[in-house]
Amino acid sequence: MKTAISLLAALLAAVGSVQAAEHVEKSVMILAGANAGYQEARYGDDGKLAVHFEFNDRGRGPKLDATYTLDANGLPTATELKGVDYLKAPITETYSRNGDAVAWKNGAEDEKRTVAGPAFFLGLNQVPEDAMLLVRALLKAPHNKLELIPSGEASIRKLASVEVKGKDSAQTVDLYALGGLGLLPDFIWLDQNQRFFASYSSWSTMIRAGYEEAITTIGDRQEQEEKRLAETRANELTRKLSAPLLIRNVRVFDPPSGEVVDARSVLIDAGKIVSIGDADVASLAGVEEFDGAGRFMMPGLWDMHVHFTAGADGLLELASGVTTVRDMANQVDSLKASIESIEAGRDIGPRIIRAGIIDGKGPFAGPTKVLVENEQEALAAVKMYKDTGHEQIKIYSSVKPELMPIIAKAAHEQGMRVSGHVPAYMTARQFVENGADEIQHVNMLFLNFMFDKVQDTRTPARFTTVAEYGAGLDLSSPPVREFIQLLKDRNIVIDPTVGTFEDMFLSRPGVPGPGFAAITDRFPTTWQRQIKSGSGGLEMKAGQQSLFRDSYQNMVNMVGVLFRSGVRIVPGTDNLAGMTLPREFELYVEAGIPPVDVLRIATIGSAEVMKRDNDYGRIAPGYVSDLILIDGDPTINMADIRKVRTTIRGDRLYDADALFKAVSVKPAR
Repeated sequence: MKTAISLLAALLAAVGSVQAAEHVEKSVMILAGANAGYQEARYGDDGKLAVHFEFNDRGRGPKLDATYTLDANGLPTATELKGVDYLKAPITETYSRNGDAVAWKNGAEDEKRTVAGPAFFLGLNQVPEDAMLLVRALLKAPHNKLELIPSGEASIRKLASVEVKGKDSAQTVDLYALGGLGLLPDFIWLDQNQRFFASYSSWSTMIRAGYEEAITTIGDRQEQEEKRLAETRANELTRKLSAPLLIRNVRVFDPPSGEVVDARSVLIDAGKIVSIGDADVASLAGVEEFDGAGRFMMPGLWDMHVHFTAGADGLLELASGVTTVRDMANQVDSLKASIESIEAGRDIGPRIIRAGIIDGKGPFAGPTKVLVENEQEALAAVKMYKDTGHEQIKIYSSVKPELMPIIAKAAHEQGMRVSGHVPAYMTARQFVENGADEIQHVNMLFLNFMFDKVQDTRTPARFTTVAEYGAGLDLSSPPVREFIQLLKDRNIVIDPTVGTFEDMFLSRPGVPGPGFAAITDRFPTTWQRQIKSGSGGLEMKAGQQSLFRDSYQNMVNMVGVLFRSGVRIVPGTDNLAGMTLPREFELYVEAGIPPVDVLRIATIGSAEVMKRDNDYGRIAPGYVSDLILIDGDPTINMADIRKVRTTIRGDRLYDADALFKAVSVKPAR
């Protein structure tokens, strides 16, 4: 008995020592001010690492488990990841290295390669701790640079330090800029032991558990660095037009007439169009000149559905010819700060019109702090948005149906538009009849006819139901025609964002959808790999590929039916800034809308919806000089809309190629 007790004690002591040697780090994910998920990383003294990561975003979100074997330098020699991705599709990925031989396999790739020297494998699917492994490897690497597998090079540099206070202690944390992975450097916070402390953005933050109160401290300090970098970019890339500018030799397209007039000179001054004349107009004293080189000139484009983020978004929008956007949901203070910086010339970006999101509380609430449960809260939310410069209310999926007409009435009394997702347990017809002016996303129109199949549209069912049954909706049937007539009679605007669904419905592992096909090769290699992997699509069961394709085609067809029926459409992307808008236009053309009408929709048509058509959307004397110069003619070939060479935003002129290069994107050719 004594021997057995001694053995048991020894075993318990051994287990205790193993547990003591394990280092556990837990971080929480904050999404729009609410706790949405967490990561737990367990480091063993045997070179093993186990990570669990998950978060919930309106019923979407990944749930992943990753295991690693690390060498003496902290580089992975073997990894395995399992779980589900953001759209709940199952994923598995493995990687191994033995000497110079590396191999990896996932849903899109199965490769072997010889790699000499230190290199870091960048998983196609990742948990956040992957970034920490890369960061620590970079800090040890010569010149803080390291080759990436399969391609590319990462780098790191320290930017700042701050002291933060947690629930039980205070410490100093350091801000680093991690380059080579995205369009602009990523920011990450480390503690003094080079362990993960936080990654911050105005939308979402992951931070070490117990230090949630430090988000404001690190956020303020990081934003100082971001503003400093933005101001440097603005100074280098903006040509401020301090004198009148004569743009010679352009082909002018004015959307109302639909005509293209050759050999013209356009004079602008103080942000306005002064006159349009023959190309050979005499030089004017005190007037600068700009050679239009025979390019196509048209008003700047509008994207009516964005979620603007400071940084690369502003450069991508202007480089793509987008001079005005409508932000359809954001954090009030951060968006206000972005607008102020852009308008003051401290940052680069388009004009931004604000729409404020309102949602209901619950597990599927949208990314906002503005959650209402009763009439009093709903009225207060509308007033808050009005007082903070918003022109529109966007109702989201978890709003109680009985609150929707209350919100609409209050917004209309404040002179605001009302739009949104159709709330769960409500049809699109009811949404319109209760006061909506506009509907976001074409799938919401399809769900109007699928109420018997799904009523709770807060979840990804609002996508999967349309994917499974959308092909069977007869767009010429009496119920559909009657509903479309209602939209026309009520002057309802539709923001279809049809491009958003293209890759969602058509992509599958290893087979990307066509949405990014025209621009993939212009991105950094890390982005190209993600796009070409086909990740991000809805999970398909066996035999559903053609069904999903037919359902998606019917969504495109619906856009054409709406247009021909006299329903007003506005173009929105709800996708990558600037560069995905041309694909939206191409899909409208595919739906049967003539290119000239697509360009009208994207300029004067959008300006009319937002009651700005007396100042924007035309090339005519007195209008704001938001202008773009294009190689080619998008009234004939819509693909030419990607070939923007010059963007003029009032009294600021930008070279599109330079803007793209500043965010690691190759210019269009």
